[in-house]
Amino acid sequence: MNNAKMWLVVSPTVGVPLFLGAVAVGSFAVHVAVLSNTTWVADFLSGNELGAGEEMSAITADGVDTAKASYAIPTDDGGLEVTIILPDGTPAKAILQSSDLMATDASYSVTQ
Repeated sequence: MNNAKMWLVVSPTVGVPLFLGAVAVGSFAVHVAVLSNTTWVADFLSGNELGAGEEMSAITADGVDTAKASYAIPTDDGGLEVTIILPDGTPAKAILQSSDLMATDASYSVTQ
């Protein structure tokens, strides 16, 4: 233990409760910050459907339907095949590929 000499200065009966108290206060502060800065946590804790908060109600108030589910599967060439279930139940597929060219790519050539 690197800090074993610390207990020669601070007694364990004082240091251990002080350390555990600091951890508890820090954890409480993080939880309060998450609850006060997000809307989905309050929905989750109250048992509401996720996305039913203020931000989502503003989007659906305009009559815009949103997709209910989406799935992303990696492809062999390094891209993603995305399947989206549209509001009417029909699936739509898209393949996403990176537009970045790597220096080690064999098909990379410089043209002037």
